[in-house]
Amino acid sequence: MQTVIISLMILSVWSTILKMSFGKIRSVLLISIISALLIGFAWPLAAEQSKTQIADWLADPSLMADIAVIITIEVGLQMSFCLMSLSYQDGQAEKKIKRILYHILKYFPGLLYFVVLFTSLVSLVFVLPGAPFPAISWSLAASVLLLLPLLSFLSQRLMPAPHTRLELLFLINLLIALMGIVATVNSRTSMIAVDNFKWESLLAVSALILFGSIVGFFWHRIRFHFKNKKSY
Repeated sequence: MQTVIISLMILSVWSTILKMSFGKIRSVLLISIISALLIGFAWPLAAEQSKTQIADWLADPSLMADIAVIITIEVGLQMSFCLMSLSYQDGQAEKKIKRILYHILKYFPGLLYFVVLFTSLVSLVFVLPGAPFPAISWSLAASVLLLLPLLSFLSQRLMPAPHTRLELLFLINLLIALMGIVATVNSRTSMIAVDNFKWESLLAVSALILFGSIVGFFWHRIRFHFKNKKSY
């Protein structure tokens, strides 16, 4: 399970670096500075952690359920950026609200990214016993400040085509979603007896899906009708 979590952390950082490669230099520097400052000032909180406490967090079902929600939000936002970026690059993002959402998603580094930074700081505190906590924290902050722009630039140089980076970003987040399920469930899933099957929940979800499909169908038909009417 520890291997899965470490792989999930690496993929989260890689996703953020790929995402930053679509931004301008000032946005990349701004995200790097914010990340470095957060790491630099987080050493008092990191010094209070312990290995047993982190292990207890990973074994807490309620906490892992909260992390599963964070992973779901993270993957949803990143995949939304990929889909909206394709429309934006093809000139299909004509509405102002779409352009605003695109730029918000473009400059949003992610949620898991900051969790990974703090976890890396805590790990360094354990690896370097006896070293001053502020020195460890600000050394990591300086490394983040230097490496983030460099790796973002290298990813842009190695993959100059935006569509290639978008495809890779989409696949990475898909893998994050799959690995997140494995990491958060943590082998606690059990088979449910047939007697405990809740027909009310199934009917409620089916009715909700059916209602959404009908509303979406008629909404699409109405928009298509008025769009053709304007063209004439």
